[in-house]
Amino acid sequence: MEIEVVVYGVVLDPTSNTPVIILKDELSSRVLPIWVGIFEANAIAMKLENVHSPRPMTHDLLAGVIKAMGGEVEKVVVDDLREGTFYGKIYIRKGDEVLKIDSRPSDAIALAVRVGAPVFVEEKVFEEASILPAPEGEGEQDLREWLEGLSPEDFGKYKM
Repeated sequence: MEIEVVVYGVVLDPTSNTPVIILKDELSSRVLPIWVGIFEANAIAMKLENVHSPRPMTHDLLAGVIKAMGGEVEKVVVDDLREGTFYGKIYIRKGDEVLKIDSRPSDAIALAVRVGAPVFVEEKVFEEASILPAPEGEGEQDLREWLEGLSPEDFGKYKM
């Protein structure tokens, strides 16, 4: 079963200084951290913060190509976790056909935030990799403080 999530933000893992995308299931408050590369993290963070690049970035280019070919990003799904590596899919609708494209979750999410497509996580991935439910609070600052207080063991060890 797919669960819709919000891209809550991008933070740095305090032990490795590696960027981490934070996906949050707003119904259960479960949080899924996904370690990503600096370029993907930057692409996601720029869009979340409404910072515009003077020239199209790779994910903007991909969005433009999909649109120019008559397609639309229907959704992206983080659909598996194997041996510490997350896997994802981009679902592109073109007419009556839906294409399912294998993708790194970071690239799929960067594309989704650019085009306004929903992001989903398979329940089995949440069961394997979500961390403690986020505390109820007033917003992003509460979540950021909570994340900063986590130990490396709370995060787990996952690969890009």
